[in-house]
Amino acid sequence: NMANAYLQGVEISASQFLDIFHHYDHDGNGYIEGKELQNFIRELQQARKQAGLELTDKMKAFVEKYEQNADGKIGIIELVQILPTEENFLLFFRQQLKSCAEFMEVSLKCTQFKQTRIDDTTNFLKDLLQRAKKPYDEKKLEEYTLTTLKIFDSNKDGKLCLSEMARLLPDQENFLLKFQGVKMARKEFNKIFELYDQDRNGYMDENELDALLKDLCEKNNKVLEVSKIPTYKSAIMALSDGGKLYRTELALVLCAEEM
Repeated sequence: NMANAYLQGVEISASQFLDIFHHYDHDGNGYIEGKELQNFIRELQQARKQAGLELTDKMKAFVEKYEQNADGKIGIIELVQILPTEENFLLFFRQQLKSCAEFMEVSLKCTQFKQTRIDDTTNFLKDLLQRAKKPYDEKKLEEYTLTTLKIFDSNKDGKLCLSEMARLLPDQENFLLKFQGVKMARKEFNKIFELYDQDRNGYMDENELDALLKDLCEKNNKVLEVSKIPTYKSAIMALSDGGKLYRTELALVLCAEEM
């Protein structure tokens, strides 16, 4: 089968990688789990053998960890770390996004504010490639874009919003995912914004944001950590306009509806 042929490759292209993932993620829930995972492990071992290739150290460690584990499940990022993906493009993008603040900065350049969308995923990825001084051609960029969209565009609208794109970030950095659970309806968000914009000048400064984050952490202490406030703050302030955090920008993080 096609997945078997790809698994035999010394190097797997970004689109082949995606085909492999979808082949094993039968129910399309974004994970390879249970029986799917057992099949994948068995077929990975067979494919490597047929190609006359040893399992890499990462593959061996992975097989040991999951072979006997009927409840095991892996997501797309774990799979990228196991397979010899060409230049490992997802991990590469992840390494470029050293911090959440940097992610916000790059996203902002590519986002039309009013939409909270990174419509132009191509420009987002191009920006990362240029930052890394990595050579690329248009064809490769197109393949990366399509693959990234297929992986992260969870509502299949052909655009990436901030929280979808944030899945590229390492988990410990990924404060946007944490804030998913704290997002509020527009009406409540507007009320909160007005409450914490104490001098009523239409934007929040760092101190006002600090007060808001402290209260949010207290109220949602199962999701947000007080010790991470400086990280949250620097990432959110990356959305600000020279230290002025306007309503539409804060809404990207805290409002569940489009402003």
